[in-house]
Amino acid sequence: MAAAAHPAAAAPGSRAEHRRAVLTPLEQAATDCFAETIGNNPAALAHARAGRWYEAAGVIGFLCRPEVDAMTKARDHLEGRGAGGRYFTGPYTRHLGQELARRLEPLLTTKAVANAEPRPDSEAPAAPAGEP
Repeated sequence: MAAAAHPAAAAPGSRAEHRRAVLTPLEQAATDCFAETIGNNPAALAHARAGRWYEAAGVIGFLCRPEVDAMTKARDHLEGRGAGGRYFTGPYTRHLGQELARRLEPLLTTKAVANAEPRPDSEAPAAPAGEP
């Protein structure tokens, strides 16, 4: 009980909890932005379907700049100058494709749909035999 009362004993755990409490929602917001924006952009979605996540994010990345900036600035504040940029271009980007693939899976799978209706640009059906 005396150890729990000592501030230094509680500091490492509370520091990690504080760090996680600050960074997790910001990382989530950035990833949410990438997923939503890629899912709503045909060019980005085409890259995503081909597994080219870097290119998909590049098409729409500027739209998620506020979320990415908030994430990197918070990491800089907690871990030192430049830490946010290193995290974004390293671990975050490395795992982003997997996370986006999981979230966008329904949009990435092509579904074959049978349709018995004639296409509007197809030729008119031939008249039945015996009709003029």
